[in-house]
Amino acid sequence: MKENNGLNIILMGPPAAGKGTQSELIIEHYHIPHISTGDMFRAAISEKTPLGLKASEYINAGLLVPDEVTIGLVEERLGKEDCKEGFLLDGFPRTVPQAEALDSMLAKSGRQISAVIHMVADDEVLINRITSRRVCPNCGASYNVVTKKPQVENVCDACHHELIQRKDDTREAFQVRLDAYRAQTLPIAEHYGKQGLVSEVNALQSIDAVFSDVEKILDEVNG
Repeated sequence: MKENNGLNIILMGPPAAGKGTQSELIIEHYHIPHISTGDMFRAAISEKTPLGLKASEYINAGLLVPDEVTIGLVEERLGKEDCKEGFLLDGFPRTVPQAEALDSMLAKSGRQISAVIHMVADDEVLINRITSRRVCPNCGASYNVVTKKPQVENVCDACHHELIQRKDDTREAFQVRLDAYRAQTLPIAEHYGKQGLVSEVNALQSIDAVFSDVEKILDEVNG
């Protein structure tokens, strides 16, 4: 486990850039909690809460969930004890207003973002990657029929549930998500770039090579 002096990290990049895999490596290496709005929404959808039902309408249509549905949820999560020594945000902020809200909520507790890791990749490669993705509807584990196959075809390694292709993992739905990302989320890089916090990483390298680049950035920030 790497010593952590209070790393508050944002991991951003287009859908299918490999943020989930890098998140797992970061939290294992730096021992900080992974704050994923995707995980929070999946839990709410599974439990059929009002928030989950509302979120599922947008997600199934390949659209970003509106700001008002997410900001309060994330603020509550960052206020918990396990986030006081650092955290990794994945899937939030997705818009500049969300980033501004995040900056404000952190300032209240004397905190700020330490680093923004921006994973970059070619759109066509991402489209090919996403249409090959399969997920476990039971535990949320993610696989790829080309690059990250399960041990048994179409069966989750973790819980042995049958894998599915998400409704928003078709080429058409994914293009909607990419367009939304370019329009709404990419400006976040400019927002934090003005603060000197953004470092770009080539997401099309091997998993180990990507993490090596990420580790160099975070170790420098962490001192």
